[in-house]
Amino acid sequence: MQNILKRYFGYSFFRPLQEEIIGKILSGHDVLVLMPTGGGKSLCYQIPAIMMDGTTVVISPLISLMKDQVEGLLANGVKAAALNSMNDEAENVRVRSACLRGELKLLYISPERLIGELPYLIKDMKVSLFAVDEAHCISQWGHDFRPEYAQLGLLKQNFPQVPIVALTATADRLTREDIQKQLKLSDPDVFISSFDRPNLSLEVKRGYQKKEKGRAILDLIARHHDDCGIIYCLSKKTTDSVADMLCGHGITASAYHAGLSPEEREKTQDDFIHDRIQVVCATVAFGMGIDKSNVRFVIHYNLPKSIEAFYQEIGRAGRDGLPSETVLFYSMSDLIQLSKFALESGQREINMEKLRRMQEYAESDVCRRRILLNYFGEQSDCDCGNCDVCKNPPQRFDGTILAQKALSAIVRADQQVSAPTVTDILRGNLTPEVAKGRYETLKTFGVGREVPGRDWRDYLMQMLQNGLFEIAYEEGNHLKLTDIGRQVLYRGRKVTLAVVRKEEQPRKRSRKLTSGRTSSVVPVVPKSSPDKAVYSQELFDALRSLRKRLADDQGFPPYIVMSDKVLQNLCELRPVTVEEFGQVNGIGDFKKNKYGKDFVDVIRQFT
Repeated sequence: MQNILKRYFGYSFFRPLQEEIIGKILSGHDVLVLMPTGGGKSLCYQIPAIMMDGTTVVISPLISLMKDQVEGLLANGVKAAALNSMNDEAENVRVRSACLRGELKLLYISPERLIGELPYLIKDMKVSLFAVDEAHCISQWGHDFRPEYAQLGLLKQNFPQVPIVALTATADRLTREDIQKQLKLSDPDVFISSFDRPNLSLEVKRGYQKKEKGRAILDLIARHHDDCGIIYCLSKKTTDSVADMLCGHGITASAYHAGLSPEEREKTQDDFIHDRIQVVCATVAFGMGIDKSNVRFVIHYNLPKSIEAFYQEIGRAGRDGLPSETVLFYSMSDLIQLSKFALESGQREINMEKLRRMQEYAESDVCRRRILLNYFGEQSDCDCGNCDVCKNPPQRFDGTILAQKALSAIVRADQQVSAPTVTDILRGNLTPEVAKGRYETLKTFGVGREVPGRDWRDYLMQMLQNGLFEIAYEEGNHLKLTDIGRQVLYRGRKVTLAVVRKEEQPRKRSRKLTSGRTSSVVPVVPKSSPDKAVYSQELFDALRSLRKRLADDQGFPPYIVMSDKVLQNLCELRPVTVEEFGQVNGIGDFKKNKYGKDFVDVIRQFT
């Protein structure tokens, strides 16, 4: 195992649980693996595939995922291929022939095609292992249920002696149990890795309107002017508008959603993984399984529908272990829209419960990482220090008067108004909705004009969280007082609110954002040596340029050739021989022999 790990993948040590998982698979056991995105799941079946006699069949839900995995394996000198609709018929014939001759160590295939090939190709192959990736898709309790996955129970029926490893980054207890049941796993060994990703910062921004979100996003990108990022949006329209806004500020960005043609989506994805564009604005369909290691920020423009979806999506940042930012924008309108989707879905109770847990995360004033870990059954006995709650603990005040003003406005409007209209009444804004209901005649009209609109939106969300009113989704999202709300309004029950966080002034941008890509200051160097910092930055830039050229020559994404983490290791260690180059963590024998001379020649210019 150690030899394969170093020879093909360039690592000297396994991550936690990897070695034990591989040992169980090699012993013929069925295994269920839960590891966070970027935790090293793929190695758990790729190393056994190389070591075992025969071909490992990897069931993967997306063509983009297959393409990414196959390119990575080929770049490491491992024989792998995919059988899918993106291949022409001649390519699929070649892949089938290679499988029958036993030339491939890994074959990637979708669940739909697998079922069709099961009686023919798969039956005639020497299959060493089945690896079911993104296994949460098999379960109705999972956040991304796919009916075609439900047929994978046929694997155990047709190949009772072949071990199965099911892998996922996000599955609660019910989903884990369902995966085992649906796949008919035989007394599987279950491995649950730590879900902690300490390199990811966690931040929630509540109550932002469109313009405020735009300013905050531009400020974040200014801090990452060289780095790639993903912005997830709830609708296709929002996706397009955010991408247009970024392009208008000189940032290379593209939209990705189901309304685009397959060719347009493929071009956007290809441009992103090859570092030709900086930001993708996407619906949730983007990014699943793409192992792009140099994503430095993930922004959720809207509230996700579940913690599983949120955790998987933020996991696409910082896969190389380097510091990365995640930001979630949250508003009551998101909650209303997602609640409607959940109530109209075929899994009403499941989806509403998952949405409630996501809402609790967004509204919480305790360490956000502890909430995430607890959701997946992992407890932490200390705060993380790398989320907005830990960095800036909320200050509290007696908000009874503010709450009474808001609740009075709701009651005087006969509980027939939505949250935005309540805000307009309190602020004294004569909007069409206010005029239509003649709410400007209410005694509460304008009683809260000294409070900014965004603050009122935040306070209303806190009141909702505290149970002072409910949202009647079936009645035009009108707000209805609860028993607790009536006690506050009529009996003087005290209400404690958190002070609305005020944004820091945006940092002065060091340079105008342009469509051209520049380089990022990634290497870690002592603060006391600015000359060394510049020196390391220049070396990093040179290595990144070399990586891009080598990748373009082969048609690979740059991160397939070398990750940012490996480039940082090279900047710190500065090997000057090919043998020294091969000892750097993340460089295997294949890459040492293929790229060693090119990289060493550049490094020698800086030593």
